[in-house]
Amino acid sequence: MTRAGQYGRILAIRNKKAIRRTAVYLEPEEARAVIAAIDRRSRNGGRDHALLLFLYNTGARVSEALAVRACDLQLERPRQVRLLGKGRKERICPLWAETASALHRLMRVQKAEDLLFRNTRGAPLTRDGVAYLLRKYVRIAAQQAPALRKRRVTPHVMRHSCAVALLQAGIDVSVIRDYLGHASVATTSRYITTNLQMKREVLEAFWKRAGLDPSAP
Repeated sequence: MTRAGQYGRILAIRNKKAIRRTAVYLEPEEARAVIAAIDRRSRNGGRDHALLLFLYNTGARVSEALAVRACDLQLERPRQVRLLGKGRKERICPLWAETASALHRLMRVQKAEDLLFRNTRGAPLTRDGVAYLLRKYVRIAAQQAPALRKRRVTPHVMRHSCAVALLQAGIDVSVIRDYLGHASVATTSRYITTNLQMKREVLEAFWKRAGLDPSAP
């Protein structure tokens, strides 16, 4: 081959190493504050409450949430939703009773094949629409939780927040992988390195084990 040498030099070029930034997430109390900021009595308050609860409960990608139809839900026990993820892979996620109740109120005006989350004109909500709604409620919640003012909270942050909350609850990483629809457990493991609270707990345990804690015998 006349260009073998050129091809070899191209293949020898090292991949550029990009900085892998830590995942941004909300602590459970911060996520609850954002959800509580919604006025459910307003025109779209019920929809917005159901949407943010759904994102935090399931850890769904925003594209997965916006593709959910009424027929994908089972709101009686066992409460669950069928999600269609990357690569057309289906997975089942359990729903909290609170989430199921919020979705049930939303479904009263929905047909089985209708997309669940729609705007005031009846058209499907968009990714940008969800991002706008989330930013609005974060601004409101920041009045009571000032730490939120420094956060750029996107719909994907709700997914990260779900993963971290599961980790903090002691759920095995392989279970969280299936819950979130990750292709590899390596993707899920990044939340372990991200979670500052778990690092604090490890440090405190080490502190006590080393006999440096004043309360230690």
